[in-house]
Order: sequence, then structure tokens, then C-alpha cells
Amino acid sequence: MNKKQKWMFVQLFILTLMLSGCNIGAFKIEMISAEKELKESQVQKDSGLFVFDKIAIIDVEGTMENERQGGLLSSGENPVSVFIEKLDKAANDKNVKAVVLRMDSPGGTVVAADIMYHSLQEFKRKTKKPVIVCVTGMACSGGYYLSCASDGIISQPSSVIGNIGTIFQTYSIEGTMNKIGVKTVAIKSGQLKDIGSPLHVLTEPEKEVLQGVIMEMFQQFVSVVRDGRKAIGEQKLQELTDGRVFTAKQALNENLIDKIGYLSEAIAWAKEMANVKKAKVVLYHRPSLYTPNAYSSASASASGLEPLINIDLPDWLSSGGSKFLYLWQPGLE
Repeated sequence: MNKKQKWMFVQLFILTLMLSGCNIGAFKIEMISAEKELKESQVQKDSGLFVFDKIAIIDVEGTMENERQGGLLSSGENPVSVFIEKLDKAANDKNVKAVVLRMDSPGGTVVAADIMYHSLQEFKRKTKKPVIVCVTGMACSGGYYLSCASDGIISQPSSVIGNIGTIFQTYSIEGTMNKIGVKTVAIKSGQLKDIGSPLHVLTEPEKEVLQGVIMEMFQQFVSVVRDGRKAIGEQKLQELTDGRVFTAKQALNENLIDKIGYLSEAIAWAKEMANVKKAKVVLYHRPSLYTPNAYSSASASASGLEPLINIDLPDWLSSGGSKFLYLWQPGLE
């Protein structure tokens, strides 16, 4: 290590102390593999010498977006890409007989939810492997949209389900700009070219256009629920799709889910649907992640090559502008 490298290390150490409030018990320095390909870890196994069949757990955690996630000094992964990568790994392993989606998501963008939904449908069509969703926290909006592509939904008693609907959230800073003497001028090809811009108050024609887009995307959502939850009658479906959320018990009573239970029961259900008596339970993860049991997280944001300091930007600062969302916003951290 040369002088420059030593000085950079000292600066990094001091910055770490400052950011942590000097409340540090220990530092852990670990050599990790630069290999990025997903690895498989066995986290559970039924008794017996010759157990080859597998149940794969795939996580759907946090906000669903078709873009790389990360903080100010970190570079995470694209949740859609990682989800498809894990599905492909399960599809290509003949010993994987079923998949359990461990769901804890408030939803996300319309595009991300739809891509993941379509990918799961294609996985089921090509492999004929059953898919069970186990809701471990929330399956709201886009999270529930994706869940409707499964063969069954089981939810922990304390989970929240629903929030079926679409939202486009924007804001206006025109009044603030007027107070400080700043005026914007948009040279545009059409009256609605800058629709939804925060630089002016949303006009009635803009609201009408955006409302039309929202309602078309909403009807797409309703269609997904209709196809995936056939036990819900048409009249009841219209009542349930007003954006409200449900407890697990309420969701069960409304046929939004099939069972109330825990991950172990979801695994047992997946084995039953796959006609498997004994199996290993596996997780997919990047090489550096430790997976001691079936509750271990294989989060999409953990690439195994994270920097020493991770400073997350708030969602409103890192979102990149207004988007059409299948999202329960109170679920955002």
C-alpha cells in the first residue's frame, strides 16, 4: 500500500466515524469474490439420504422498479433483472419442482410490475412448475399485481394486502418560483408537451389526459386480478379495487388470498402442489451473501460488492421524476 492509498484509507476511516457518531464496536474486513453469477444455498432439507428435489425461494422485496437501485455512494441492482435471473435459474434446474415467492413489497412502477407478472406467467407456462406466493409483510398494489400470476397466495397473519389501483403523483413549485422572482418559459411543439411538469400548476386538459391514462392502466390491473382470482365475483371485484388495503383475515374473507400461514406452510403447500414428499429448500444469492436458513434475505439490492459506506437518498430525491405507479405510497421508507 503506497502513501496515497494509506491516506485515502485514513480519510475513509475518519468519515466512517463521523457518519456513525463514533458508535462503532468493530470493523469487519472480508475478502469477497468478484464473481457475480447467482449461487444456490441449501437452507432446509427433509430427512433422508437421497433427497434431490428442490423448492426454490425467490424474494420480491421493496419497491419494484425497472432500474438499478442504490444510494448516494452505492450501486445496487435492477429488481426486475434479478427477479428474471432467479426465475431462469429455477427454470433451468430440473430438480426444482416448485417456487415460493416471498413477497414483501408496496408495489412500484406499472412497467416493472407488468414485466415481472409476464415473466412469472411465462415461467409457469414453459416449466409447468407451481408457484406459491408467501406474503411476509405486504403485497400491495404492484406486489399484489404480481401475486395474481401465482397458483396460490398464503399470507402471514400480520401482513397487509391490496391497494389495487394506479396513481400518478406530481407537484407544482410555480408559486414558490413566483415568490423568488423566477419565471420559466417552455418552447413546445404542442399544448400538452410539458404535461405534468412541476414548473406549472396542472391544467384541466392535462388532468383529463392523465386521468384517461390512469384509468386504462387501472383496468389492466383489474383484469389481472379477475384472471388470477376467479373466486371473486364481478360485483365484489369492483368494490375491492378502490385502493383500500386489507388485513390477512379480511383478504381471506374476500378471496384475495387463499390461506393464512407462514413460510413453512407455504413450502409445504408448494411441495404438495408439485407432488413432492421430500425436498431441499434453496435460495439464490450473490456469492458473498450468508444464508443460514429459509428466512435469510437474498435482497436484490445486495450485490456483494457494496462500498463501505452506504448513504441512501430519499425516494423523492432519487425517483427521477413522476411515474405511473402501482404503488402504496405509505409503504415507502
